[in-house]
Amino acid sequence: MDQRELARAVAERSGLSREESADIGRAVLEGLADQLSEGEAKRLALDFPDLAQWLQASRGPKKEAHPVKVYDFIRQLSQRTGLTDAEASSGAGAVLAAIRDGLGENAYGHLVGQLPAQYASLTEAIS
Repeated sequence: MDQRELARAVAERSGLSREESADIGRAVLEGLADQLSEGEAKRLALDFPDLAQWLQASRGPKKEAHPVKVYDFIRQLSQRTGLTDAEASSGAGAVLAAIRDGLGENAYGHLVGQLPAQYASLTEAIS
């Protein structure tokens, strides 16, 4: 999946414009990469090489996962993209659903296993 395909999938699932979908896609991937362990972030970049630049853009040198509460994550996305919290939540769910589709259930489960359980609610609202 490349940036254009991600933006299209997010737009279809969330109702956001293509530009908003591209913005939220980038923000979610950068935010996720910052929360995941180094190994999981690298694995995700290998699974989606065309999105690797977003997955490595803001990563600091940390080996362990540093998850953020879903409410705080949505607020950060909203502030970064200029979307409302509801739009950011919908967009984040659409990005996660696209990642799940690309990875498959097992690999996706491993990825979200590093995040607080409330992240599951984001994709449930989209699916």
